[in-house]
Amino acid sequence: MSWKWRSGLVFAATVVSPAIAQEQVLICYNYGCQSQEAVSFSAMQLEPIRTMLARTNDAVEERQDLAVAVGQLYRWAGTLTPIFADRAGDFADDGVPGRMDCIDHAVSTTGLLRMLERRGWLRFHRVLEPARRARFIFQHFSAVVEEIGPDPEATAEDIGPRQYAMDSWFVEHGEAAVVLPLEEWLRGAGPWVP
Repeated sequence: MSWKWRSGLVFAATVVSPAIAQEQVLICYNYGCQSQEAVSFSAMQLEPIRTMLARTNDAVEERQDLAVAVGQLYRWAGTLTPIFADRAGDFADDGVPGRMDCIDHAVSTTGLLRMLERRGWLRFHRVLEPARRARFIFQHFSAVVEEIGPDPEATAEDIGPRQYAMDSWFVEHGEAAVVLPLEEWLRGAGPWVP
């Protein structure tokens, strides 16, 4: 079944079902944001994510839930765009329509996280601009969140890392994003992807 046909089916289902507060996010793909499509998420789709985030007790849980939410949002976006063909890294999907490099992921994941932030669903983090790391001639980009609201009694040693890379480029389409302290990510941390 082609992605265009599936997207029509999903669009029809969205129009028929009540979508009280739809949200649109620009999804980039085909490397370097060469292609962009606005994807709408219905209130019905977003409700399970709201419920999951409302149950978090602390920043650690919220980061884990945000990683899962990003994967779910990408799965839904893949029913409306060709990004369902995206694979971890850049080589497994080379030349395939819908492939996503780290720039596509950084921009799109930041947009998805900002949508959740706009709705007031982030209690322990704020969304920052994407980060860039450079090693030799290679560059890599990622979405970034920053933990907010530290304990006023806490020392710098108690607080630990405050900024985290939320990198969906490392994983297969629809899987939870990899979350790493930004300092580690900047030093090259992350799963090996062929």
